[in-house]
Amino acid sequence: MEASMTKTNPGNFFEDFRIGQVIRHATPRTVTAGDAALYTALTGSRFAVQSSDVFARAINYPRAPLDDMLVFHVVFGKTVPDISLNAVANLGYAACRFLTPVYPGDTLSTVTEIIGLKENSNGKTGVVYVRSTGYNQHGDEVLDFVRWVMVRKRDEAARIADEHVPELPAAVSPDMIGNAVPLLEIDGYDFHLAGSPHRWGDYRPGERIDHVDGMTVEEAEHQMATRLYQNTAKVHFNQWTEGQGRFGRRLIYGGHVISLARALSFNGLGNAFHVAAINGGRHVAPLFAGATVFAWSEILDMAEIDGRDDVGALRVRTVATKDRPSTDFPYKLETGDYDPAVILDLDTWVLMPK
Repeated sequence: MEASMTKTNPGNFFEDFRIGQVIRHATPRTVTAGDAALYTALTGSRFAVQSSDVFARAINYPRAPLDDMLVFHVVFGKTVPDISLNAVANLGYAACRFLTPVYPGDTLSTVTEIIGLKENSNGKTGVVYVRSTGYNQHGDEVLDFVRWVMVRKRDEAARIADEHVPELPAAVSPDMIGNAVPLLEIDGYDFHLAGSPHRWGDYRPGERIDHVDGMTVEEAEHQMATRLYQNTAKVHFNQWTEGQGRFGRRLIYGGHVISLARALSFNGLGNAFHVAAINGGRHVAPLFAGATVFAWSEILDMAEIDGRDDVGALRVRTVATKDRPSTDFPYKLETGDYDPAVILDLDTWVLMPK
């Protein structure tokens, strides 16, 4: 009997990618108030603008927008079956800009361009650099970002036609952020209901903030969070395969760590209601269920936004740790290596009322 061709998708391996290749990802995703509620249940995020239609309308939103990181994860999740199904690890992010507000009822889709490839010296894996762009149903860009991911090779003897490591900016320029927020009626912003009295001008570069609270990650919830974004990476779900891997268990999706750190940052940055850009990010170490996540932040810079007197931008480094409170701000050792407790190093621009 003649063998039939497979109809299943094993995902792309490193040698399948080509620089300049453009991939339109399945599946378009209509995001709803139900997604927002589930995201809150899984992360505990408490930012008022995203939590209350009444609060959002009072400052000139038509209704509460979806949480920025929820939008990021949904757009990111579309890319996984084509980009990182066979990944060893997602290594980092850069040049991420949030461009258009997303509201319940919007439909999101994603397109990715391969912008760089670099084979690793072990010959078994390579790093794939991609720029992904999320669109709404009107064709408006809602966000774009660069990430790089280590991907297995199908055939260790395979070679790629071209290698290139793209140059990436150290940070998104402040004049390229802020468009995803309407001009706000600051008189309608209730700082008491927002949970913090502190405005943009109350912060200073160099200031460090221990976000105090910790959040323990359960096995079921991190898988549910990842499924919410339709992220199909087997390293997060498949104990049968991962039990035979180097860690012997499933990894928690790094994006879930980002969301937990963002949610924890509310205690100290409660009025940082909008993530305008991700300048860079690194998943320093893996996280597994049962560990408790803590976070602290450092104000790196402050910037005015051209044409706006309602909000200013803070450049914030947020560091997440596992099983270690952040009272002494764990970061890097004298050797330059990260403290063993650090799992995330994230550099963002956030907007805050003046």
